[in-house]
Amino acid sequence: QVQLVESGGGWVQAGGSLSLSCAASGSIFSINDMAWYRQPPGKQRELAAVITSDGYTNYADSVKGRFTISRDNAKNTVYLQMNSLKPEDTAVYYCNADVRVISRSYLDVWGQGTLVTVSS
Repeated sequence: QVQLVESGGGWVQAGGSLSLSCAASGSIFSINDMAWYRQPPGKQRELAAVITSDGYTNYADSVKGRFTISRDNAKNTVYLQMNSLKPEDTAVYYCNADVRVISRSYLDVWGQGTLVTVSS
């Protein structure tokens, strides 16, 4: 019913920047929170940043001051601007959205993940 498609991952040297985007499509009535999670190699998935429909944001301490999450509600898209990247930011980044579909039920939707590799 609802699909999240991510783009923008890749390889970058430490200190560099990358930008991720995630577009939602399908039978969408509205979207509440949108978030970026990440899963480093051999570790559990963790929340990196979240943004509410009103634009309020929250960040993991490890990315605060370096990452910026934003969204375009008209395009059902969330972005993650990542600056001053560190090797420990290497992970698969997943987009997540709390979606209210046309039938008025709620879905917790995940993207397929995009790999970000930061070399030292």
